Amino acid sequence: MSVANDLVAAAKDLSALASSSAADAEAQGKLTDALASAFHESGLWAMWMPTELGGSELAPVASLEVLEHISYGDASAGWVLMAAGLATGVDAAFIGDEAAADLYGSDGPLIVHSGAGTQPGRGVKADGGYRISGDWRFASGIKHAGALHTAAIVDGANEPPRIFVTRVSAMELDDNWDVMGLRATGSIDYSGKDVFVPESYSYVATTNVPLRGGSLYTMGIAGLGVICHTGWALGVARRILDELRELAMARAGRAGTLAESNAFHRDYAIAEGKLRAARAFVYEIWTEIEDAVEREEQLTVEQNTLYRLALQHVTAVAAEIAEFAYASGGTTALRAGPIQRCFRDIHAGTQHMIVSPPVLEGTGRFLAGLAPGKKWLFMSVVDE
Repeated sequence: MSVANDLVAAAKDLSALASSSAADAEAQGKLTDALASAFHESGLWAMWMPTELGGSELAPVASLEVLEHISYGDASAGWVLMAAGLATGVDAAFIGDEAAADLYGSDGPLIVHSGAGTQPGRGVKADGGYRISGDWRFASGIKHAGALHTAAIVDGANEPPRIFVTRVSAMELDDNWDVMGLRATGSIDYSGKDVFVPESYSYVATTNVPLRGGSLYTMGIAGLGVICHTGWALGVARRILDELRELAMARAGRAGTLAESNAFHRDYAIAEGKLRAARAFVYEIWTEIEDAVEREEQLTVEQNTLYRLALQHVTAVAAEIAEFAYASGGTTALRAGPIQRCFRDIHAGTQHMIVSPPVLEGTGRFLAGLAPGKKWLFMSVVDE
C-alpha cells in the first residue's frame, strides 16, 4: 500500500475509537490519551509534514478522506487533527533551518504544533528576531501540543502577518474553553508579552515558497486550511445523517413515527441528495487542483475561487442537515448522544472565519466576473 492509502486506512480504523471516546473527550475538554497516542502511532499528526522531516506530504484528495473518517467518528477529533496537523505541517515547511532542526530534529515523539493564526497580535523587530505580544484565541489542540504557531503583525514591516513559532511554555494559557460545541477540542486562549522569537522561527503567513517539501505547500496555509475545514464538514454531516437514518429504522413499524412519515421520506431524500452533490463538487475541484499541483502549475483564479466555494457550500449543507436531523430526532436529539453532539459541533464550526459571509461574497464576485484586477489573499479579495 502507498503511504496515502495507509493513512486513509488508519483514519478509517480510528474513526471507531474517536466515536467511542467522544463523550469522555467532551467531559475532559480534550481528546483522550488513547486517541492522541493513536494519532502519533499512525502518523496522522505528521500527515502534512515534509517527507524529509519524517512526514507524509499527504495530497489533497487523500487528506479529505482522512479528515472525513476521523470527523465522522467525532467532530472534535477531526477538528483537532486538522488544526494541529495543519500547524505542524506548514511550520515544518516554512520555518528556517535552525528552527526546523530544533523542533523536528529529535528522535523523540513528534512535537505537535497548535496555535492561533486568524487574529494577529503585535510584533516588533529585535536583535536577531522579534518580540511579540498579544491575546490569541482558539488554539485548537493546544492540550496535545508542545509548540505554538502564532500570528502577529510586525510594526512598520509593511507586510502581511507573520507566523511565530514558540514553545507552549513561552505563553500564558487561559483554560477558558466553555462553549456549546467542539468541546473536546480544548481550544483555549493564550497570551504573551514581549516574547522573543528568533528570526528562524518566523515566516510570512501568506508565503507559498517552502524551504523544504514539495509542491503541496505552494497552496500555502490558505489552501491546506480549506482542505481541513472541507473534510471536516463532510465527515460530520455524513455522521449526523446516518444517525438519523438509524433512529428512523429503529422506529420502523410503529405508527406515527418518522419511518411512517411521507414528509420525512421526502426531506431525507433531499438531504441525502444535497450532501452527495456537495461531496461530488468537493472531490471534483480538489482532484483537478491536485493534478495541477503535482504538475507544479500555478492555480488559476477560478480554481482558487471554486475550492473556497466548495467549502462554503458543504458547510451550509452540513448546517442545514443538522437542523433537519435535530428537528426530526425529537427527544432523542435533545438528549446527550451523537445527534445532539453533531448538531452542536456543526454549529460551532460554522462560526469560523474561513466560512464567514464575506468569503462567500468574494466567490460570487469572482465567478460573476466582477473582480477585475483582484486576487485572493487568504480569505480576502485584494488588489493584485
